[in-house]
Amino acid sequence: MSKALADMVVMGRIAVPYGVQGWVKIQTFTQELDSLLDYPDWYLGKSEDRNWQEREVIEARIHSNSLIAKFAGCDDRNAAFALKGQEIAVPRDDLPAAEEDEYYWSDLVGLQVYNLDSLHFGQVQGLLATGANDVLVVKSEGGPQRLVPFTNDAIREVDLAAGKLLVDWPADWDN
Repeated sequence: MSKALADMVVMGRIAVPYGVQGWVKIQTFTQELDSLLDYPDWYLGKSEDRNWQEREVIEARIHSNSLIAKFAGCDDRNAAFALKGQEIAVPRDDLPAAEEDEYYWSDLVGLQVYNLDSLHFGQVQGLLATGANDVLVVKSEGGPQRLVPFTNDAIREVDLAAGKLLVDWPADWDN
């Protein structure tokens, strides 16, 4: 069964094959490494394709500080390699509601970013996990890419309904 992008939240990406029996190593985009294990239905695809295909997970577990998984029909290293780069998404309806002042990354992507001087920085293209804090990747058409830390000091307002994010970040800051 396939689902549309609007119904899905990307939770990770297949990084590389793991071993020779069709297992894959997964780069998770969740706060906790094992959070993806909480969801019974995994869909594989690419965000830009806007089409997700459900894949049966035979087994998944934490191994040496990594998440590894085995999908039905993925029985050797070549089949696992063919999945490399596929994103893993779960149905949005399966996610718990975000706590106050917490956001799913997928809800931030696409927001229009303005600073306190009402200068339009562009649109959130993605986020980076740096360890210390998450960082917004903001890009405007023809403009510079800006990296803005997603911290209480830099983020002043997130208005998901209006599709807008207000930041305390100078226009001339070189990343």
